[in-house]
Amino acid sequence: MRLEDFDNDEDKVIQDRLKQKTWNEIRTNDSWAIFKIMSEFVNGYEAMGRIGPCVSIFGSARTKPEDKYYLLAEKIAYKISKAGYGVITGGGPGIMEAGNKGAHLGGGISVGLNIELPFEQHFNPYIDHDKNLNFDYFFVRKVMFVKYSQGFVVMPGGFGTLDELFEAITLIQTKKIGKFPIILVGVEFWSGLIDWVKAVLVEKMHTVSPDDLNLFKIVDTEDEVVDVLDKFYKKYDLSPNF
Repeated sequence: MRLEDFDNDEDKVIQDRLKQKTWNEIRTNDSWAIFKIMSEFVNGYEAMGRIGPCVSIFGSARTKPEDKYYLLAEKIAYKISKAGYGVITGGGPGIMEAGNKGAHLGGGISVGLNIELPFEQHFNPYIDHDKNLNFDYFFVRKVMFVKYSQGFVVMPGGFGTLDELFEAITLIQTKKIGKFPIILVGVEFWSGLIDWVKAVLVEKMHTVSPDDLNLFKIVDTEDEVVDVLDKFYKKYDLSPNF
């Protein structure tokens, strides 16, 4: 079938990706992509390297301002900023906006690592004007989260939030980065997933070590989040992860 024979954009994208390309087209496209990837890493390193110790807040872009978790994320970010930590979010709406808003109201550093997504991603107005970074590549953006965060606060979210959570857990579990705090906020939201991890991955399938369950904590309040961070950093100096 020809590209114009498909009815919807998703089918057209798949067909275009599967279309046979010449070696010269492949080589040219891939070579230029390398330069684009390099530029995103360089710009990210230069901007983030000057910011100082930060905590990343992950969560859904779809959470509304009246939602209890939006309000809680705003309180958490406010207290984090007052405790001396900068706040990094994905730069978009929902929980990300709440995180940047709380940091902004607390007079702290408010960083947004933005990426353009269909229908839901646009940068929020609470990011410091000189700390609003834009990315085309998810994997470059994730490196910036991990390299420059000394703690991870994970609010309720969808597939993207779960991806960010398990990325952090995997890197800590494999000792690729230090054992920084991972704090899951919302016992009601997270308990089902953690029960499944314990019952299936740990006890039934033995694909996860019981000790790996100690890599994160589940809390319900902003004070608990700050308490976990403060207790951890009484023992360690703040520094980039790698």
